[in-house]
Amino acid sequence: MSQQVKIKNALISVYYKDGLAPLVQYLAQQGVTLYSTGGTEQFIKDLNLPVVAVEDLTGYPSILGGRVKTLHPKVFGGILNRRGLAGDQEQIAEYEIPEIDLVIVDLYPFEETVKAGGTDTEIIEKIDIGGISLIRAAAKNFNDVVIIASKDDYGTLLEELQAQDGATTLAQRTSYAKKAFHTSSHYDTAIFNYFNNEEPLNVFKQSVKQAQTLRYGENPHQQGTFYGNLDEMFTKLNGKELSYNNLVDVDAAVALIDEFTEPTFAILKHTNACGLASRPTVLQAWKDALACDPVSAFGGVLITNQEVDLATAQEINNLFFEVLIAPSYQPEAVELFKAKKNRVILQRNEVELSKKQFKTLLNGVIEQDKDLSLEAAEQMKTVTDKAPSEASIQDLIFANKIVKHTKSNTIVFVKDNLLIASGVGQTSRVDALKQAVVKAEAFGFSLKDAVMASDAFFPFPDCVELAADAGIIAVLQPGGSIKDQDSIDMCNAKGIAMVTTGVRHFKH
Repeated sequence: MSQQVKIKNALISVYYKDGLAPLVQYLAQQGVTLYSTGGTEQFIKDLNLPVVAVEDLTGYPSILGGRVKTLHPKVFGGILNRRGLAGDQEQIAEYEIPEIDLVIVDLYPFEETVKAGGTDTEIIEKIDIGGISLIRAAAKNFNDVVIIASKDDYGTLLEELQAQDGATTLAQRTSYAKKAFHTSSHYDTAIFNYFNNEEPLNVFKQSVKQAQTLRYGENPHQQGTFYGNLDEMFTKLNGKELSYNNLVDVDAAVALIDEFTEPTFAILKHTNACGLASRPTVLQAWKDALACDPVSAFGGVLITNQEVDLATAQEINNLFFEVLIAPSYQPEAVELFKAKKNRVILQRNEVELSKKQFKTLLNGVIEQDKDLSLEAAEQMKTVTDKAPSEASIQDLIFANKIVKHTKSNTIVFVKDNLLIASGVGQTSRVDALKQAVVKAEAFGFSLKDAVMASDAFFPFPDCVELAADAGIIAVLQPGGSIKDQDSIDMCNAKGIAMVTTGVRHFKH
């Protein structure tokens, strides 16, 4: 079998015709017979190039509203016949089937139609049958056939053909076949996941087209890759490429800030908030968030849900940070940040995020729904003699938002929509509380009249006892311990309020 195959006949039928003209014109100049259907056939005619309608090859018209056009032995025989097999060659000669050496086919925009909110009928009609079959057939016969399944490869193929006098190498055909099977498998995965919503089959299927190689993984000796379209999520206005750890922190920052509607600024370190404040202005929110823990804020990831103006940028500019995220920036603010070329400045775009999350574990994958629960005042059940004030309830809601996005075991202290301190990632809840008390004192915060939230229940009354002694006046926890009453009794003895929500927010 020759490594190079000269293209004599080509089948071209595509949905997207951007950039196709130069390739088609070259093929025609080389004397390649072009077969086509529908809109692509008309496109080639409009270029004043000769083209053979597939229906003239097969003897059958396009039927069923275009659902059946290319599904015919004269098409698939031309693609699948093995050039080096005598029996195949005898049969295509007998049935007057032309050898098709090049197939250029793309697929109906199924994912795009789903994303655009198409009707069920519109979506179903975008399930490609002929196209997917042509792609698989041509890719299967890569020893003799070139398959182009994406407009992104038109230019590359043209350059190769021009350099090789209209022929392709086996290595090139193998590469295009690999891409083609990726296209077909991704397409089928999208269709399956569309159908697998109600009463889903218990299987795990994911496919992501885009990939970005990272400088390294969590540590320099680990390789890292991000699969997804970061350009859709963010517009990068300045800075170096995001690292693995940057991306993990950015993900945590986005999830946290989305809990807030009022002007809010958050500072994160290793996915945990070390500063967070909601204030009437973004500038004041920044100043108060930084005051929570200016030591940990160094080298952190910053995020706000408001436009960053020049005055705020000037304040932020005094801190060394890794990444800043906002929905918009004043041009003067961006120019200020650009003075340091490595600092990453991201403008967040409106993108619908998945409601599922998964990760590899042991010899498989675990998947779960994202924690989208957020308890309002109506879900807070007062279990103590004393009820929290309206101001305390608002602070408890605020604290619960932070708890939800902080590593377990965690305790959060809040006063006046400000994170005062938190204890994170501890092996015991009382250690988390002690850590939070020490941090609050270290940065000059009084816990008098502050509130406390816990991501899970208190197994013993020691936490609420220590909290009350530190000045806490109201506590939120999910409840559910067999010893809940011990903690409730301690609150009553200390004269503080406790509410339970019935919802635990572990984050491992």
